[in-house]
Amino acid sequence: MNNSKKITSALISVFSKDGLAPIVKKLHEQNVKIYSTGGTEKFINDLGIEVIAVEDITDYPSILGGRVKTLHPKVFGGILNRQDHEGDVAEMEQYNIPQIDAVIVDLYPFEKTVASGASEADIIEKIDIGGISLIRAAAKNFKDTICVSSVEDYPEFLELISEKNGEISLKDRKRFAAKSFNISSNYDTAIFNYFNNEEKLPAFKISETNGQELRYGENPHQKGYFFGNFDEMFTKLHGKELSYNNLLDVDAAINLMNEFKGEAPTFAILKHNNACGIAQRETVQQAYMAALAGDPVSAFGGILISNVEIDEATANEIHDLFCEVVIAPSFSAKAQEILEGKKNRILLIQKETELPSTTVRTCLNGVLVQDKDNITDSAEILTHATNNKPNSEELEDLLFASKICKHTKSNTIVLAKGKQLCASGTGQTSRVDALRQAIEKAKAFNFNLEGAVMASDAFFPFPDCVEIADNAGVTAVIQPGGSIKDQLSIDYCNKHKMAMVFTGTRHFKH
Repeated sequence: MNNSKKITSALISVFSKDGLAPIVKKLHEQNVKIYSTGGTEKFINDLGIEVIAVEDITDYPSILGGRVKTLHPKVFGGILNRQDHEGDVAEMEQYNIPQIDAVIVDLYPFEKTVASGASEADIIEKIDIGGISLIRAAAKNFKDTICVSSVEDYPEFLELISEKNGEISLKDRKRFAAKSFNISSNYDTAIFNYFNNEEKLPAFKISETNGQELRYGENPHQKGYFFGNFDEMFTKLHGKELSYNNLLDVDAAINLMNEFKGEAPTFAILKHNNACGIAQRETVQQAYMAALAGDPVSAFGGILISNVEIDEATANEIHDLFCEVVIAPSFSAKAQEILEGKKNRILLIQKETELPSTTVRTCLNGVLVQDKDNITDSAEILTHATNNKPNSEELEDLLFASKICKHTKSNTIVLAKGKQLCASGTGQTSRVDALRQAIEKAKAFNFNLEGAVMASDAFFPFPDCVEIADNAGVTAVIQPGGSIKDQLSIDYCNKHKMAMVFTGTRHFKH
C-alpha cells in the first residue's frame, strides 16, 4: 500500500524567513498552491511568486492588530479534514473549503523575548496563538498533512520535497508530527514556567530540546544523554567528547568554584564529584601546586578548575598530570599550546552564565525538585558558641573549609589549614568515620594538623568528633549547631581551649 501523498497546497505563516526562499521556490516549481498571511505573504510576493492571502479564502481580514489571522473554519477545515472520510469530503465541497496538504510555521520567539529582559507586555504579545494551533492541527492530521514547525526543520523539508518531487511518505509525515509536538510542548512549558514564577503552582514541567547522545552513561552498558545548552556555558578549546561522568564532575567543579568567584587565585581538583584538593594562594601556579599536594594520588584522572586565567607556568605543572578536563575563565596562548599537548585532554573556557535555581533528580516513580543550596556561610552569620574565639587566620580557614564542605558528599568532615584542603572524609555513614578518614588521609600526605580547622556539614550529636579533632591538633570548628546535645561539644571545646562557631545552616549533600 502506497501511503505517500503529493503536496498540492501549502499554508506558510512564519516568524523567521531564514532559509524559507528555497522552499517557496521549490514548491512553486512543483505547482503547489501557496496560501499565506501578513509578513510571510509579502516575503513570498517579493520573490515574484504567486501567493493567495488567507483573508481571500476566509473573507476576514487580519484583525486585532494581527492577533487573529488564521483562526477560521476554512483554514482549519482545510488542515483537519480526513481525505478518506466521505462525510469530510462532502463538507469540504459544501462549504468551499480549500485542501491544505502542508503547513509551514515558525512560532513567535517567546523564550528569546523573555531572555532579552523585555517588558511583560512585549513578552505576552510573543505568545503565539494561531501558529501553535496550526501546528497542533496539522500534526494531529499527519495521515494527510505534513507539518514543518520550526526554522530548524526547513533544510530537511527542502531535501524531502526536492528528492521525492513533493511526494511525502506516511513515515515522514508522522516523524514531522513528532517534531511538531516536541516544539508545541516545549513552547507551552516555557510559557507555563514564565507564568508560574511567583505564586507557584505545585507542578513540575521541564523541557529541553537540545539533546546530545553520549558515548554511554555512568558505565559502558548504560545509555546516556545530555539535554541542555553546553555551548552557552563553555567554549571547548580542545580534547575528546565529554562523557556522562565528565559532565557530572564538571557540574560539581563549577558549583564549587562559584563559591570563590572574584577571590584570590583558587584552584581545585575534583574526583567523583568531590574536591580531593583545593587551595587559595597569591598566584594560580601556587594554588595549583597546593591543591595537588592535598591528594596527588586521587588527582590522577581528575577534573581541574581555576577561578583565574591559567598561565604558562601553571600549564607546565598541569601538563605532567594525567587529567580529564581543565576549566578556567581563560588560558594564556602559551598555556593553551602546552595543555593541548595531550590530544584527549579537554580544555574548557567557562563563560558568565546563570545556573538554574533548582535541582532535579529522579526518585521512585517520579522526581524530586528543590531550591539550590544558595547559602554561603559568612562571618556575619556566625554565632560564637565557645569562650575561645577563632583568630583572623582561623576564621578565614573556617569559612574556606565551610565552602568546601557544602560541596562534598555527606556525611563529610573537611580539614583545612592556610587556605588549603588538608583532607576530607566523604560520603560516610558516620560523622566519626568521616573525621577519622580525613585525619588518616591528611597524615598519609604529610600534613601537620596542628592549628588546622574542621568543618562539618551537620551538627555533632555527641562530643566525640571535637575530641578526636582536638587530639589530632585541630584548634577551631565550624558547624551548623542545633543538636539538643550541643552543650556537650561546647563544654569540651571550652575545657580544651578550642574555638567553635555555629552557622545555623546545615549543608547536607546526598
